[in-house]
Amino acid sequence: ASALARRRVSSTLARVHELLDSSAVTLARWIRQRKLSPVELLDALIARIADVNPAINAVIAERHDAARAEARAAERRVMQDPPESLPPLLGLPYTAKEYISARGMPLSAGIWSRRHVRADTDAETVTRLARAGAILVGITNVPEGGLWMETYNDVYGRTRNPWDLARTAGGSSGGEGAIVASGGVAFGLGADVGGSIRIPAAFCGCVGHKPTGRMVPNTGFWPAASGELSAYLVCGPLTRRVEDVHPILSVLAGPDGVDAVVQPWDLPDPSTIDLHGVTVYPMTGNGRVWVRAPMRLAIERAAEALRERGATIGHLESRRMRQAFPIWSAMMSLSGSQPYSEILGGDRPIAVVRELARLLLGRSRHTLPAIIVVALENLSSRFTGQKQELVAVGKLLQAELEQVLGPRGVLLFPPYSRPAPRHTWPLLTPFDFVCTGLFNVLEFPSTTVPVLWHRGLPVGVQVIARRGNDSLTIAVAHAIEQAFGGWRRANPPLAVAA
Repeated sequence: ASALARRRVSSTLARVHELLDSSAVTLARWIRQRKLSPVELLDALIARIADVNPAINAVIAERHDAARAEARAAERRVMQDPPESLPPLLGLPYTAKEYISARGMPLSAGIWSRRHVRADTDAETVTRLARAGAILVGITNVPEGGLWMETYNDVYGRTRNPWDLARTAGGSSGGEGAIVASGGVAFGLGADVGGSIRIPAAFCGCVGHKPTGRMVPNTGFWPAASGELSAYLVCGPLTRRVEDVHPILSVLAGPDGVDAVVQPWDLPDPSTIDLHGVTVYPMTGNGRVWVRAPMRLAIERAAEALRERGATIGHLESRRMRQAFPIWSAMMSLSGSQPYSEILGGDRPIAVVRELARLLLGRSRHTLPAIIVVALENLSSRFTGQKQELVAVGKLLQAELEQVLGPRGVLLFPPYSRPAPRHTWPLLTPFDFVCTGLFNVLEFPSTTVPVLWHRGLPVGVQVIARRGNDSLTIAVAHAIEQAFGGWRRANPPLAVAA
């Protein structure tokens, strides 16, 4: 009897591990084939979140009762309807970062004065995922106000990297990166204006895709994005596997009639793209950021793997890329975005000197990075003429790179200067995010995929192409994943309290 019990326990554990380690595409196929119940999948992932979240503090609000009701409805649909009529993401549990509105869920943006705010509508991205059958399980943590690459705030605390709790999970989709990497959801919904999808994906060892600018509507995002800002800010998926990106992106993409900048784009199946005839341009940085050896090694290995699969290796240099941070800053500043001091302070913009004094006395409800960003914003407001010149340089760089890349070229670029740093250490190198941020204002698609592990930490690369060529970046990232194995589930210690 005891041997039979052990076999049953072993079989159950094997099944759970299978669900935690499989791609979203595989899970969706099993559901359509009636090999997997949406209820069974949801229960397994809710249990996984309960196990890992005390250590990583990624999920800050849950909707388990509603999710279970949706999973039961999905199960009935699977049993009643033919597989070909089922929506593509039916039964797949996911989380979304807190800036993305989900009815009844927190929408504080990590700002203390908004800690009681709840969304009264769903963002367009959440609506589209629900229509495609995906099930929202919870909301994940973000940095205060969004413009920082470490996920912590005075409302919900700090999110930790699942590979090393002493290190950052990145930001601003740090909660998404941490929970996806830990196998807690089938995929995550993030947003990226300076690396907020790609940096957490790189630090946590999962896949992240920043779509082409103007591809996914930002309707329902807080703070509201419009005009050029809505071209630079793009919602997109964080996933376990590269094959998961295209089905999710296909659901998210396309105009909604509200976000005026969004355009229709073609998204051909990445599996139909042959790497023969693709030119790969490996770059280990922009010449200003000190990119460490593990990141350079990942670029070199990825380029060699692509060459072995039929790609051609090219050489690219651009003097304009050395101005990456000034270009990003100027284009963001003139995008029509709401001043960051107003986002943090609401009706009363925060005063930098006062808040720094309060912080030193332990009385401020703002984080040091948020105060620093406001100070930099105030300083940059004095250089409007220079900003116009930098915007023009940015447009020239966009045209230059698009001409070089053409329809069959990709750029390999580090997503950050190094693997995940220890908590607070990014304050010492505050401009290193331009490894990703530059490509937001250029509006280029970028897929980040893990290549290797260095001292127990994942190291990824960005695959970047000209606007609209998302399918190419996904296809190339998939080839890299095949060469190096891609994501593997992080297993943070389960006994650490938040």
